[in-house]
Amino acid sequence: MTDTTDILLFSYGTLQLESVQLSSFGRRLDGEPDAVPGYARTMVEITDPAVLAASGERFHPIVSASGDPSDEVDGTVFRISAEELAAADRYEVADYQRVQVRLRSGRDAWVYVKA
Repeated sequence: MTDTTDILLFSYGTLQLESVQLSSFGRRLDGEPDAVPGYARTMVEITDPAVLAASGERFHPIVSASGDPSDEVDGTVFRISAEELAAADRYEVADYQRVQVRLRSGRDAWVYVKA
């Protein structure tokens, strides 16, 4: 794995869990609090055995664009490598798709939203 960690990934859910980070990336990620405006959070049931094993949770949060700029989802923004982004793609189930968003801080980051 390279030391290049120049990709921003925003997580509002299980990617913030140490157990998920260790099983997906082999390390604990350092992050900073941030938020994604214009999105609202709901829950989705997870049936993928590997994801259930990593997270220990059957229901995971999921966000979708709300059309209301006053809506905001809090979470954590992490600096990760391209290899770690690929690992995050493998972790997320088909209910999610990765899109780029502008965070409250003004930074652009990848986030997994409702597919």
